[in-house]
Amino acid sequence: MTDDSHAADAPADFIEATRSSYDTIAPAYSAEHPDGLGDGPLEHGLLTAFASLVRAAAPEAPVADVGSGPGYVTARLNALGIPAFGIDISPHMVALAREAHPGLRFEVGSMTSLDVPDATLGGIIALYSTIHIPDPELPGVFTEFHRALRPGGHVLLAFQASEGEHIHMTERYGLDISLDYYFRTPAEVAGFLTGAGLTLDAQVRVEPRGAQRLGRAFTLAHKPVEAVG
Repeated sequence: MTDDSHAADAPADFIEATRSSYDTIAPAYSAEHPDGLGDGPLEHGLLTAFASLVRAAAPEAPVADVGSGPGYVTARLNALGIPAFGIDISPHMVALAREAHPGLRFEVGSMTSLDVPDATLGGIIALYSTIHIPDPELPGVFTEFHRALRPGGHVLLAFQASEGEHIHMTERYGLDISLDYYFRTPAEVAGFLTGAGLTLDAQVRVEPRGAQRLGRAFTLAHKPVEAVG
C-alpha cells in the first residue's frame, strides 16, 4: 500500500538530505578529492573524447558539470577548450569550488530541475552524482537532461556499477550525515536514458581497482538531432 502524501514529499526529502550531507562533509571531501580523476588514462581519455564530441556538435554551447563538487571536472573541461560550468546541490561545495577555481562559474542547483532554457546546453556531464537519485526520480532527471540539451548534445555519466544495491550512510569522515547511494548496472542506466528520449552511444565497464569494492561504468549518450525541445 502506498502512502501518497509521503510519496509526494520524497523528492524534497532526498534533495534536502543530500544537500545537508554534502554541506557537512564538503571540506573533508574536497581535501580528499582535489582532483578525483587523478592521472588515470582511461578517465582522461573518456573526458577528452566527450570534449571532442561536444566541440564538434556545438563548439560555442555551454556544458553543465552536474554534481560538480570541488570543481575539478569543470576545470579540466575548460582546459580542453569547453565552456563548462558547475552545478552542485551543496552551497558549501560550490563555495569551495569557486575558491579552488577562481574565474570559473559554479552555481547552486539540482539536476532534478536545471536552471537553463530549453535546448541550450552542448553537453551534460555527471560523474558519480546520479548515484544519489532514487530510481523513481531518475527518469525525470534524464528527461530534464533531454530538455536542456541542444539537439546533438552529449551526456557522459559515470557511476559505481552494481545490481540493485542501495546503501544509506549515516557517518562519513567522522561526521553525521544522511546520504543514500543507489548503485545500478549499465543496462539499467541505459534503459533510463533511452526511456527519456536519449540515444545510447557507448558504455565502458571498468573492473574494481585497488581498494575499490565495486567496478565503475561510463555511459555516453546524445539527444537526437531531429529532437525538438
